[in-house]
Amino acid sequence: MKVKVISVLEDNYMYLVIEESTRDAIAVDAAVPKRLLEIIRKEDVVLRAILTTHHHWDHARGNEELARLCPGLRVYGADERIGALTHKVTHDQELTFGAIRVRCLFTPCHTSGHMCYFMWEDGSPDAPALFSGDTLFVGGCGKFFEGTAEQMFTNLTQTLGTLPKETKVFCGHECTVRNLKFALKVEPENETVKKKLAWAKQRDDEDLPTVPSTLQEEFLYNPFLRVTEEPVQKFTGKMDPVEVLRTLRTEKDNFKKPKERPHPQAMLAFDWGLFSPFLEKK
Repeated sequence: MKVKVISVLEDNYMYLVIEESTRDAIAVDAAVPKRLLEIIRKEDVVLRAILTTHHHWDHARGNEELARLCPGLRVYGADERIGALTHKVTHDQELTFGAIRVRCLFTPCHTSGHMCYFMWEDGSPDAPALFSGDTLFVGGCGKFFEGTAEQMFTNLTQTLGTLPKETKVFCGHECTVRNLKFALKVEPENETVKKKLAWAKQRDDEDLPTVPSTLQEEFLYNPFLRVTEEPVQKFTGKMDPVEVLRTLRTEKDNFKKPKERPHPQAMLAFDWGLFSPFLEKK
């Protein structure tokens, strides 16, 4: 099982999962058909199915065009709002694509029909993969657009958090640096956060993806998975894990990037009063 990480739109990821013995492939969140088809041709594989995590346009907008261009294409998802949907899936349903096994994991909250996909190959030494859409990010979690903190707590601690710790996490967006800046605000003494943030900034500077992480790593630096840790509880002022999570999400929604420092010459101009005529009230 080979996973191709494909950067699209502003900060989205779509994925092409290749079954290497048959050269069949599955796409996850096929948002940009042209880019996906270029890679399919380059890899010399046949697209058999699309797994869509949720209906938002930046994850599902390519479905109709791909269904038109690839007759017989199967489109899986849990929400009727997903375009070109052919197979509606349910929690814990298992799918098989050659040697690739897929377990569908229902994680409602970001949207009411959000589905994550857990993939593995029997007998393979490779770690399994989780395609988490906008539920779990590297260092963060998705916004609660259509759900509650209670739902996200269940998603993160039970549905996804109990998967094998070596599971590779392939999320829907590249927002790692921003997530980890917030994580550092929550836990300023967390050395793992500091190291991961430095690494993510370097990857960002080199225009390289920060996916995948692993579930084991996420428990060390992702505040939304660390709701029972004392520093996270202290930051939120809450003890109950669901309330900690709710407060974290509110704080993250209001989290602003550090402002850029003004240009030194502009600061001198202010000091010398050069802008005064423009600033005086009429």
